[in-house]
Amino acid sequence: MARRHRLISAPPQVVWDVLADGERYAEWVVGASDSRPAHGQWPQLGSSLRYEIRLGPLRLTNETVVRGGTPGSSLELEAKAGFLGTARIGISLLEWGEECLVIVDEHPLRGVGGMLHNAGVEAVIQLRHRAMLARLARLCEKAPGTLARSTGAEGR
Repeated sequence: MARRHRLISAPPQVVWDVLADGERYAEWVVGASDSRPAHGQWPQLGSSLRYEIRLGPLRLTNETVVRGGTPGSSLELEAKAGFLGTARIGISLLEWGEECLVIVDEHPLRGVGGMLHNAGVEAVIQLRHRAMLARLARLCEKAPGTLARSTGAEGR
């Protein structure tokens, strides 16, 4: 199970606002582009987004469904990647003083991804999470009223 965390110089509500904006999904999720609502009101239970994954000339349409969570503090997602299968992605937001500790926890659920899951795949997921959390931090730390703006702090 791939688990990674990052301290973001913004309050949890700012981070939640980015996560709760389905149109911004492709801005922080590595590999996703052109996110758009597919069903329901993101991030309500059962709502989903569709987006493209581009690998050179290859374009795959994927979907992510909200499976649970608590507004403002956690989001439980199921990413559906066609023949590759599905993965559970849990995102937790913890207040850490005036900042937000974001914890991402991912593991395969079904399909080829689950059958081929090994230490090598785990390492790739860790690299993707590192990049994803860096993107999320940049978006959140640029928001008006965040610590990064008010103190001149650099993103980590």
